[in-house]
Amino acid sequence: MNMKALDYTALTLVVIGAINWGLIGFFQFDLVATLFGGMNSWISRIIYALVGISGIYTLTLYGKIDNSMVVGNQH
Repeated sequence: MNMKALDYTALTLVVIGAINWGLIGFFQFDLVATLFGGMNSWISRIIYALVGISGIYTLTLYGKIDNSMVVGNQH
């Protein structure tokens, strides 16, 4: 898997995690647990772990941000 695909996969998992946390915060509804058999099911735990690893991985994306992407940056 190339780095761009890994970046998009990680970002997708982070977005899924953010949506799930939003649902928990606003509605006390855990979508991952509902879809995959409860918070303690092995598949839910794998998804939670992948989301967590993706969150850590996406910290590396800060180093990839190019200064030319900043609005108003004139070269």
